[in-house]
Parts: sequence; structure tokens; C-alpha cells
Amino acid sequence: MKKCSKIYLDNAATTPVDPQVLKKILPYFTNIFGNTMGICSVSQRAAKALESSRQIFAKILNCQKKELIFTSSATESNNLALKGVASANRDKGNHIIISSIEHDCVLESANWLEDQGFTITKIPVDKNGLVDPREIEKAITKKTILVSIIHANNEIGTINPIEEIGKTCRQKGVYFHTDAAQSFGKIPIDVKKMNVDLLTASSHKTYGPKGVALLYIKKGVKIEPVLHGGGQEFGMRSSTVNVAAIVGFAEAAKIATREMEKESKRQTKLRNKIISEITTKIKDVKLNGHKTKRLPNNINLSFKYIEGEAIMMMLDDWGIVVSTGSACSSSKLEPSHVLMAIGLKPQLAQGSIRISLGKYTKEKDINCLIDVLPKVVKKLRKLSPFK
Repeated sequence: MKKCSKIYLDNAATTPVDPQVLKKILPYFTNIFGNTMGICSVSQRAAKALESSRQIFAKILNCQKKELIFTSSATESNNLALKGVASANRDKGNHIIISSIEHDCVLESANWLEDQGFTITKIPVDKNGLVDPREIEKAITKKTILVSIIHANNEIGTINPIEEIGKTCRQKGVYFHTDAAQSFGKIPIDVKKMNVDLLTASSHKTYGPKGVALLYIKKGVKIEPVLHGGGQEFGMRSSTVNVAAIVGFAEAAKIATREMEKESKRQTKLRNKIISEITTKIKDVKLNGHKTKRLPNNINLSFKYIEGEAIMMMLDDWGIVVSTGSACSSSKLEPSHVLMAIGLKPQLAQGSIRISLGKYTKEKDINCLIDVLPKVVKKLRKLSPFK
């Protein structure tokens, strides 16, 4: 069989910039390039574009414009949410709750805060990667100031019951943050309905440019900035504003919202086809994450007796791009903390790959994967000392 044409199935790591988004961005590098803090006409044109973009997100998320600040990345937004709330609320308490399957930037922010004297509780998840809201309620104490639970996990795609968790936090008077970097643009998000006080969203997961993200901060939330300077973004994020990237992010968000229902149905159908075909054609394979409460584009599979990295590299030789988990930590040698948290043994966790579809994924691409993957697994198992 000949090599497949290049098939990109790692959209959870990053997505290509939509041509419509690129077209929208280009004038902001050459014509509308002003500094938004200036008062001249060039600056005011840029400032107007910034506020128009902010209004787009306010409409999508169902919030006020002034409740949104733009950052450089989801990592920065998550750091600001945790560290900013912790710093501003020390007088109230020093206890923060997260889950055991958070993205590394939340985990590492929590670890850093622990070194600064805060108490961190990591809530376990069930075998499907779901957080039980009752466990959150039991963990909240009089000293709890923040709960941060990922909306949809970046590795296994499981969607958490954020609305219910948020309701519990609201009743307890505790701030609630969710990392929606993977879910934004794929499934509906309404910050009021979800009862969240802070929410992170990212551009490059939704066919927008890298280098831009946002943090929703509900009016009245007590939070301190981590960057100090010229007072941009309502004093919450000093730095010259990246107008071109923000305009691109807003355009990508508009397109994603418009296409969401159609794309969700299409990608769910392709996702289910992969799961059904691969688990039928290949023995000793396990689907990780919830079967139905998962992102439309996510498949995470563990294969006994072989390593995920070897599968990934051999698929790449065939022209098919997948990953072994989170792109931010795929170079680490230890097993995924997410897969360990759902109860996988280290050897099986090491034998996992993540397949993430996108809006440019075609059924012929899926058919090629379904044809090639069993061949790859068969070849690797013949070479495996564990088989």
C-alpha cells in the first residue's frame, strides 16, 4: 500500500489558521498597526478594532465587554486566574481545589502556589475522567478561595459537569474557574449558565493565530494582575496589545460559532467510526475517556504490548500525524498524569495515542487511518518483547 497524503489528526495540539482569518488579520500588520493606548487616528483605529473584537466574544460567551481581557496564551490566562485570585484573597483563605486531570499549566501554577504557602486539594476522577461535583462540595472548607476544573480534558476529551460544579461553588461563596481551551469553539459555552467566575479560551485551538487567548473575569471578582506596566486591558494585563492576533482570534471564534452545530455532528460521526472500526479490527485496545460525554473530535486509545510513541512515529512515516497526549508534555518520558488518574497502569498508559479531528478532516482521511493503524500495530507487536 502506498503512503497516505499528509493527514493531520493532531488538532487538539494546534490548528492551521483558517484562510478567512488570515485575510482578516493581514491589514493589521501594515495599515491598522497603531498602539491602542495612543490618541492619534492611527491608534484609535486599532483601539476600535480591539473593542469590536471584545464585543464579539462578549456576545459568544454571554458576558459584558469589560469582563474580558486578552492574554498571550491559555497558559498565561490560567496562571493569571489561579495566581491572581490567590494573591488577592489571602485575607479570606489559602485553600485551592483543582482536579487530577488539569492541564500542566494549571497543575504547575497550583504547585507554585503550594510553595508559597497555599493548600492545594487535587480531586480524583472516575475511570472515564469525570469529576464528581459531590467531591468538590465535600472538599470545600471555610478557607477555600478558588476551585479550578477543566471543562473538557485535552488528552481524553471528557467533558466535565461544569454547570453543576459552578452551582455548588456559587452556593458556597467560592470563586470558580474553568479552563475551556479545548472546548471553546467546539461546544456551546455560556458563562452565566455555567456559573463560572473565570474562564480561559485559546485562539490556536480554533483556527486562529497563536500568541493570543482570553480570560473572562466576572465583574466583582477580586483578582490581582501578574504583569504590571502601562495598564492595558483594564489594568489586568499590561503589555502593548497584539491587535492583529486578537482580530484573528475574534474572526476564528465567529466562524467556529457559526459552524459549530454542523461540525459537531460531522466530527462526532467520524470520531465514532474510528472508535468502532479500530476497536473491532485490533485486539487489546482500550478507549480512554467517556464514551459519549466527550469532545466531538477526540479519540484516545491505548494499545497493549507496544508504545504510543512508536505508533505515532510509524504513522508519521505513512503520512498520518497523531500525538501521544498533550502537546505541551509529549516529550516527557513518564506516563501521562491524565491516563494514570483514570486508573491505567503505566505500561498501558505509555501505549496510548490521541487522534484529534478538525474541520479540514475528510472521511477519506479517516478511512486511510482505519486501514493503516491495524498494520502498524501488528508490525510493532511482532517486534515487542512484551507480547
